[in-house]
Amino acid sequence: MHFSVSGVDCPIWLPPAVAFIVALLATPAGVSGAFLLLPFQMSVLGFVSPSVTPTNLIYNVVSVPGGVGKYIKDRRMVWPIAWVVAVGTLPGIFLGSIVRLRYLPDPRYCKVFVGCVLLYLGVRLLNDARHPRVAARVSEGAVVKGVVASARRIAFEFDGRAYSFKPRTLAAVSLVVGVIGGIYGIGGGAMIAPFAMTILGLPAYTVAGAALLGTLVTSVAGIAFFGVLGGAPDWPLGLLFGVGGLAGSYCGARLQKHMPERLIRLLLGVLVTGLGLKYVLQILV
Repeated sequence: MHFSVSGVDCPIWLPPAVAFIVALLATPAGVSGAFLLLPFQMSVLGFVSPSVTPTNLIYNVVSVPGGVGKYIKDRRMVWPIAWVVAVGTLPGIFLGSIVRLRYLPDPRYCKVFVGCVLLYLGVRLLNDARHPRVAARVSEGAVVKGVVASARRIAFEFDGRAYSFKPRTLAAVSLVVGVIGGIYGIGGGAMIAPFAMTILGLPAYTVAGAALLGTLVTSVAGIAFFGVLGGAPDWPLGLLFGVGGLAGSYCGARLQKHMPERLIRLLLGVLVTGLGLKYVLQILV
């Protein structure tokens, strides 16, 4: 099948199949998988124009509701986290979209940027996997409860433990992540989730749903910003990725409660570190 905007030629089954695997691996950690899908589009499919960014965001919009719905159903959604991430990320997405279209059209520089982001994520996830506090599984039937939110602090209980953090810290990080996400074609959850788990000390089981919902909101905004700025996505390709991702994200959210956090972070850490090194070394050698 030929996709006119991207110039890609591939079997119609390939995009949804790849997206299903990506979403299945990424959703348990609160990541949509867009940051893994971008290297596939650039290196395998040869889609390296700025349009790859909004196409990646289409994948988010279609695929993420599968995981979000499952986390809501299982009562593992911390709503204040989701809204802080969304509000903080939105202005950054707009700025990042401008930077991508006006200053990063050359795929060589885009690959350097992609590699650096992937390395950051990978090192963070691998470091988490070594920490004893992420080794335990969640108890069967554990749900989020006792959520209290204010401008100074957000607190909640999960699996018999109390957690709290300052929302302004998460909002500030979300703004920076939004800029990176607008450039890179991700909703922001790929960097918000590791930050929330490591710096804020929140469990993956509660971060995942909120990070995905924030990713959904900001991805919708990102597509709109790119449309206004003249960056047309490849809709058919993006929708095919999204359909596969929708099934994968639901299955990934379902699988999460049966996985220890250490395994979740270790698998993702190894994968994204390898991809990041590949892109950086391609430019340096």
